[in-house]
Amino acid sequence: MPIDELRRVRPDLVEPFATALPGARATVLSRLWGAFGREPLPGVTRRRRESGSLVVELRRGGSLSAAEAGARPFADVPRDFAVSGPQGPISDPVRLLGQLGLHGPAARRLAAELGNSVVNLALARAANAGRKVHPADSADAEQAVVDGHPQHPCCRTRTGMSVADVLAYAPEHHPVVRLALVRVPADRWQGAGDWPRALREGAAFLLPVHPWQRDHVLRHHRDLAVVEETIPARPLLSLRTLAPLGALPGCHVKTALDVQVTNYRRTISAAEVADGPPLSELVAAVLDKAGHSGSLRVLRELGGGSVRVDGLPSASLTAMIRESTECHLGAGEIAVPLTAVHATGAAVVSGDPVRWLADLAGLVLPPALTLLSMGVALEAHGQNTLVVLRNGRPVRVLYRDLDGVRVSPRRLARCGFTLPPLLGTRAGDDIGALRTKLFGGLVSGVFSELVDVLARTRAAEPPALWGTVAEAGRRVFADLPDQEDATAFFGDTMPLKATVAMRLSENPGAAQWTSVPNPLALFR
Repeated sequence: MPIDELRRVRPDLVEPFATALPGARATVLSRLWGAFGREPLPGVTRRRRESGSLVVELRRGGSLSAAEAGARPFADVPRDFAVSGPQGPISDPVRLLGQLGLHGPAARRLAAELGNSVVNLALARAANAGRKVHPADSADAEQAVVDGHPQHPCCRTRTGMSVADVLAYAPEHHPVVRLALVRVPADRWQGAGDWPRALREGAAFLLPVHPWQRDHVLRHHRDLAVVEETIPARPLLSLRTLAPLGALPGCHVKTALDVQVTNYRRTISAAEVADGPPLSELVAAVLDKAGHSGSLRVLRELGGGSVRVDGLPSASLTAMIRESTECHLGAGEIAVPLTAVHATGAAVVSGDPVRWLADLAGLVLPPALTLLSMGVALEAHGQNTLVVLRNGRPVRVLYRDLDGVRVSPRRLARCGFTLPPLLGTRAGDDIGALRTKLFGGLVSGVFSELVDVLARTRAAEPPALWGTVAEAGRRVFADLPDQEDATAFFGDTMPLKATVAMRLSENPGAAQWTSVPNPLALFR
């Protein structure tokens, strides 16, 4: 039981954890209830709204109901939030999932993930109770996201990690993690891009390995030597990407981690290693040609490498080196993941909130929408997209993680670019898929989250906030050739990732989407 382990490793957190548990359970329940209200879930036949309640009818018979407000994205729910079911109130997300009547391995897996998410969310809240929310530096801003993914019921799932592991390695617990270094002979190395000289030892390569991976995966590879030296580092928002302290200046290290976080087990594929550096150069070149490299900068994937196991690169023994945010900061500036604006209750925001959002939209929409018109769709959700703040005001935007980028060879060729050879499946001329990639993260994710927090904490009116986003979009589209992109941007609906439907499918790693009302439609 988690409480028993907590008594052993952090007895001081037992009481705060118990206090936080009902609220964490209600939060996960609310996010799952939101999925019941909008996603194509097996076992749901119909939905209707009645007097402020959402009613969900079930294939197995009967119905569920709860406040419609509790199903909305970013809902701030009370700790006693519950869903009314055929046998009475339901306060446990695992019980709510059980109402679908599913008994296969996917349903059992998701039930375990939901339970794990509740425990880790309560643990995060317990450890951060009373902690200041204004970050002192960029790593602080990354670690300020206590609740994890803002819409996913598996917001704090870390399948495979014990309570002690979570406390030792998770960013919301603010640890310093010591990365192991594995000596990899040249004949067992498969790399791409430029590997740092500081991570070489003669002809051999030194591979940074997360300590969890060292303890759980590397022990099956006794032929690989771990050197005595380690690299102290602070974990960033994604847990397996870290900012080294006093080593590898200007770099972040993305490590492989055989732990499921939200939707995916966080290993690193050979395609991601091979495609990262050339995609970095391509996106940077398109940005330069578009004239927007001053307002949006890409944190380039500098190099990556894997250990060959049985002749093939191991996704579990891989790391990538990325430009750090510090490479793009001036004096007095801080880089803040956009989801951290919500997580800090907009504590990082200065001045008039509508003007602040207008400034941000003026920085991110011109490059993002222009790149789309040229054939590059960024996965610009709140973890990948960071705002650089100076005195609380936006001055530029940073984008990271090229693995999520999708590209259209046809649109790129129209603008004079030739797609480099890519190992992965990032290229395709389905423009609808490219729009889904960009708008699903940037509009349904980032701007929806920012509007919510600015309205809730700064008393800004949502129509005024959305209006300033719409105006920035109109200015961009006025100079772009693809008015079909504009039609989609101002369409009746926007895509939103159907995270629970994904977890219940036979292929839980394949993205699924649902449609939600588009607030920008009012301004077309």
